[in-house]
Amino acid sequence: QVQLVESGGGLVQAGGSLRLSCAASGRTSTSYAVGWFRQAPGKEREFVAAISSRGDSTYYVDSVKGRFTISRDNNKNTVYLQMNSLKPEDTAVYYCTASYGSTWPPSDYWGQGTQVTVSS
Repeated sequence: QVQLVESGGGLVQAGGSLRLSCAASGRTSTSYAVGWFRQAPGKEREFVAAISSRGDSTYYVDSVKGRFTISRDNNKNTVYLQMNSLKPEDTAVYYCTASYGSTWPPSDYWGQGTQVTVSS
């Protein structure tokens, strides 16, 4: 299995940027897709973005299209979520996820989460 550790969260003003990182370890020699989910206080967990194992396909929830970019560096076993033009409604705990095989969006393995807070 794969282990996931997120980093890069923090407090930022509206309109600012953050880059989240997700470092994978364990069974990284087998191809795996990676996703990001988020959960705001009092709300259900929400899919944000995902990237295929080779990095040639990406997917986003409509609310972040044009503002967030997911990418991966397989040499470093790391996936990134670049978040620009942040809004207060982006405030949430962000979770990195991964799956082998065809599970989509990838969600079999989860990191511990990193807090993102956007002030108005």
